Amino acid sequence: MDSPREERDAPPFVGSRDLLDASSDAAAVLSSEGVVLGWTPGAEALLGCPAAEVVGRPATRLLAMRVDPARAAGVAERCRSGMGWSGLVPVRHRDGRTLDVDLRVSAAFRIEGHECFLLSGRERRPQWAMGQSVLDGFLTRSPIGMAVLDPELRYVWLNDTLERFGGVPREQRLGHRLSELLPGLQATTIEGLMRKVLATREPVTEYEYLGWSWADPRRQRAFSTSFFPLVDAGDSVTGVCYMVADVTERWNARQRLSLVNESATRIGTTLDVLRTAQELADFAVPRFADFVVVDLLEPVLSTEDHGTWLGDSPQAPAGPVMRRAALRSVRDGSPEALAHIGDPVDFLPPAHGIDLLINGEPVLIPELDPQDALWLAEQPERTARISEFGLHSLISVPMRARRTALGLTTFARSLNPVSFQPDDVLLAEELVARAAVCVDNARRYTREHRAAVTLQRSLLPQALTGGTALEVASSYLPADASDGVGGDWFDVIPLSGARVGLVVGDVVGHGLAAAASMGRLRTAVQTLADMELPPDELLAHLDDLVLRLGDEESGSAVPRDSTATFVGATCLYAVYDPVTRRCSMARAGHPPPVVVAPDGRAWFAELPAGPPLGLGGMAFEATEIELAENSLLGLYTDGLIEGADQDVERGMARLRAALADPGADLATLCTATVQQLVPVPQSDDIALLLTRTHALGADHVVSWDVPVDPAAVADLRARAARQVAEWGYDELAVTTELIVSELVTNAIRYAEPPIRLRLLRDSRLTCEVADASSTAPRLRHARNTDEGGRGLFLVAQLAHRWGARHTGEGKIIWAEQEIPSDRSGRG
Repeated sequence: MDSPREERDAPPFVGSRDLLDASSDAAAVLSSEGVVLGWTPGAEALLGCPAAEVVGRPATRLLAMRVDPARAAGVAERCRSGMGWSGLVPVRHRDGRTLDVDLRVSAAFRIEGHECFLLSGRERRPQWAMGQSVLDGFLTRSPIGMAVLDPELRYVWLNDTLERFGGVPREQRLGHRLSELLPGLQATTIEGLMRKVLATREPVTEYEYLGWSWADPRRQRAFSTSFFPLVDAGDSVTGVCYMVADVTERWNARQRLSLVNESATRIGTTLDVLRTAQELADFAVPRFADFVVVDLLEPVLSTEDHGTWLGDSPQAPAGPVMRRAALRSVRDGSPEALAHIGDPVDFLPPAHGIDLLINGEPVLIPELDPQDALWLAEQPERTARISEFGLHSLISVPMRARRTALGLTTFARSLNPVSFQPDDVLLAEELVARAAVCVDNARRYTREHRAAVTLQRSLLPQALTGGTALEVASSYLPADASDGVGGDWFDVIPLSGARVGLVVGDVVGHGLAAAASMGRLRTAVQTLADMELPPDELLAHLDDLVLRLGDEESGSAVPRDSTATFVGATCLYAVYDPVTRRCSMARAGHPPPVVVAPDGRAWFAELPAGPPLGLGGMAFEATEIELAENSLLGLYTDGLIEGADQDVERGMARLRAALADPGADLATLCTATVQQLVPVPQSDDIALLLTRTHALGADHVVSWDVPVDPAAVADLRARAARQVAEWGYDELAVTTELIVSELVTNAIRYAEPPIRLRLLRDSRLTCEVADASSTAPRLRHARNTDEGGRGLFLVAQLAHRWGARHTGEGKIIWAEQEIPSDRSGRG
C-alpha cells in the first residue's frame, strides 16, 4: 500500500484504549493473496456492502487509494512475524463516499492450511477541541455556582454565578472561609461536609438546605450543593470543589405539596363547622402565615339553607353578614384582630364587594401599604392594626363549596419577612378549598342531624300518662353527632278496661330515614293497639307491615343501598291490666324488660325473643307474668346496655343494679340510670321507659253474672245506676243505665253464656259485658222504617268511645264515659 496516514507497532489484537472495546468494529478475514474470505455484519454496516458482494473478491476494490505492492508485502511480512499492524486507511463506501478507517491487521494465522489475516477497524470521526476561552466562559458564566477551596477551606477560585448567589464580592471571598463570610448560610454544616470529603475522598452530592442571601435578604432561598475532592497527578488531595444550584422553586413546590397532603389529615376531623374553621387557621399558622382569620356567613353558622348565592343566582343578599368563625396568630391573644370568635365582621379587602364572595378570585397584596388611601378610607381601624403589627403581605380567598358561598379566609404575614407570591395563592386556594368542603359537609350534616332530632322528638310522645294503672317516666338521648340520630321510640297507649299498652322499639339505621320509619311504626302500633290485638298478634301484623314497606321501597326507584330504604326494626309490646295485675308481652328481636319487685329484687322477664321485624316467616309468642303492686317495669333499647365494652350481658347487669332502688322517685331514677349507663362515645340512641304498677282495688270494680233472661235486664240496670251513684257520679247514672241496657240486651239475644257485666272506675267509667261468643257486633245506621238496629248507635252516641276485644273465653263489649273533672279524683 502507499504510505498510510498512521502506522504503529502493536501486538496481536492489542493497541490503544479504543481497541479494548471492539464490540462495534468492522471485521474481515483476508487470504495471503488479498481475497476476502470472511465478512461480518459490522463490516457491512461500515461500508454498506453485503457479504455476497465482497466475499471471494479482492479486498483492493474496497480501498480509496492505490496499493503499493512493496508496501503491502512489507505489512504482510510484519504480520507473519507476529507483530501486527495498525494505521489510518481510506476506504470506499458502497455509495461512493470515502471513509477514514482506523485499521488493525492481526498476526498471520492459518485456517485449513491457508495463511490468513484478520482485519478490524472503525471510522475515525473528527473530535471537537475546546479552547481555553470556551472553558473559561463556561466556568464563569455557568448557571451553576462553582468554587475551589484549598485544604484549609479558603476560597481559591469561584465563578460569577456563585458570587451572585451569595451576594459577597469575589475579592472579599478569596483567601477566606465560608464561615467567615456567610455565617447564616449553614456555614458550619457545609464546612463539615467539605472536611469529610477531604478526609474520605468520597463526594457528597445534592445536599439541600435553606439560607438567606445578601443579594436578597428578604427572601429565603433553597440550594442544592455537591462537593468533590481535587486530586493531583501524584494522587494527593489538593482541595475541594463544590457546585451550587438554586432550587428554590423546586423546594417551594415540594413544600406546598407536603402542606396540601398534610392538610388533608389535619383539617375536617370533625363534623363541626366552627371546629373545622379553627383547624384551618391552626394549620396555616405558622406554616404558611403569621395571622389567619376565617369569617363565615351567618346562615352557614346557623346551618340554615341559604341557597347557592353564586353569580348566576337571581337573588343575592345586599351585603355580607359574616361572623368570625376562627382566629389564629403567632402572637399570643391575636392582638392583630379587631373582632374575635362569634363577633360580627364586615371585612372585605378594598375595593371589593360581595361579588368577591360569590364569584370573585383570590386577592393577593404582596406589599400591604398602611398608607394606602383606599384602605385608610374603607378600613381605618384595620389599617391602624396593620401598621402597628407590621402586617406587610395579604391573601384573601373566598370560601366556596358546591356552588355555595360560605365566607372568606384571610392570610397575612408580619414576622415572616417574605412577601406572598403568586404561587402562594395556589396553596392558599387549595387549603381553603379543602376546608370549604369540610365546612359545607359539617353544615349539611348538622342541619340534617338537627332536622332528624327535631323530627324524632316530634314523633315521640310529648306527654305520657298511664292513668291510675301506671306511674310513667321516660328518657331519650340521641346519638352523638358523629353517628347521627337513630330510630328509637317508646309509647304508652291507654286501652279499654283501664289497661295500658307499653311499647319500645328501635329502627335500624340513623338519620332522617330512620326517624321517619320510626314515626310510621309508632303510628302503626297505636292503630293495631286500638284494635285490641294481643301482643303476639300485634307484632305479627307489624312484621307484615315492615315487609310490605321493604318490598315497596326495593321495587321503587330508591337504590337498595340508599339510607332511605326500610331495612328492619326491633320491638317489644306489653299490656298491663291493673285489675288482675297481670302483664302480657311479646318481643321481636328486642332485649327483654327488666322487672324490679317492691323489695328490690330485680330480674329480666323470660319470654321468647322472636325474630326482628322485617324477616317474616316466624311466629311471635306472648308470655304473661303477674306483677305485685308497686313493681318496677323497665323497657329500653339496646343502646343503653351495649356500653363502651359492647358486652350486652354486663350491660344488663349494670342496668339491673342501677334500678335496684324501686322506692326512688321514678323520674329521678330514670334520668340517673341513663346518665350512669350512657357509653362514651355514644354511638346509638338511648331510650328508657320506666313504669311503676298500681292495682285497681275492690272499691273500683264491681261485676254481676247475667242470667240468660230478658227480664234480668231491668235489675242489672238498676244495680248499675245505684253503684254509679255510690261512686258519686249521679250525673252519669242515666247514661249508664241506657248503656247497660243495650249491651246486656244484645248479649242475651245474640251471644253465648256465660255472660257477665262489669263496671270499672278509673280515669273513666267503663261498662263491660263479657260473653262466650267470638262474634263481634257491628255498628249499623238504622233507617227511619227499621224497627230496631239502633242499640249500638245509641251506645256510640252516649259513650266517649266503645269497642270490642277478644279474649281466650270469647269477647268483651265495652263502653267508656268521661268522668267530670271535679269528680275524677274521688275514691
